[in-house]
Amino acid sequence: MGAAANNHEEESSPFLPSAAVGAAVPADEKPPQAPAPAQEATRFYADGVPVVMGEPVAAHAIPRESWNSGILSCLGRNDEFCSSDLEVCLLGSVAPCVLYGSNVERLAAGQTTFANSCLPYTGLFMLGNSLFGWNCLAPWFSHPTRTAIRRRYNLEGSVEAFTRQCGCQVEDEERLERLEVACDLATHYLCHPCALCQEGRELRRRVPHPGFNNGRSVFVMMPPVEQTMGRGM
Repeated sequence: MGAAANNHEEESSPFLPSAAVGAAVPADEKPPQAPAPAQEATRFYADGVPVVMGEPVAAHAIPRESWNSGILSCLGRNDEFCSSDLEVCLLGSVAPCVLYGSNVERLAAGQTTFANSCLPYTGLFMLGNSLFGWNCLAPWFSHPTRTAIRRRYNLEGSVEAFTRQCGCQVEDEERLERLEVACDLATHYLCHPCALCQEGRELRRRVPHPGFNNGRSVFVMMPPVEQTMGRGM
């Protein structure tokens, strides 16, 4: 009777498993677990292009833009920047050091001064003309500005434009960028004044001059008119 009662209590106990008492469960056999729900990748957007964190990105490449004007369009176009284009043409022809300093100052957005770029260019300009008879040192110093403009505004380089017209394409982006940098250097050496003018026109249409209050409106408060006291009639 006592043994039967004990067995009955063990079978009716809610804390015991439903399997037979004393049956050993193998350690390597575990109950199947439901697979954890896949964590959704975090998505962000930069300039309208989806950037996926945690998974390979297969977004379409942003199409490159063309330069605002051609390299030989030194006189500019007949628009609201016409007078500015004429100024750029004169500076590139007579004082390229001033135009280069203005371009770098505008591109750096106040992070550097006009003198930090104009004075080194002037020294290389004078040294190259005095030693070799032509401006062969300043283009080596100024061509990185063209590369920086092309990268910042996603502009089409000369190599990419040439391959597009020929119907072929360079698949390796790293190799293409090396060719573009070499082409930027060649452009400054072969057409230095025209390259400076093209960069100046591009920057003046995209970036306000940092010296003009960063492009913000200026409000001028006029003093009140001098008032006199008179005796009323």
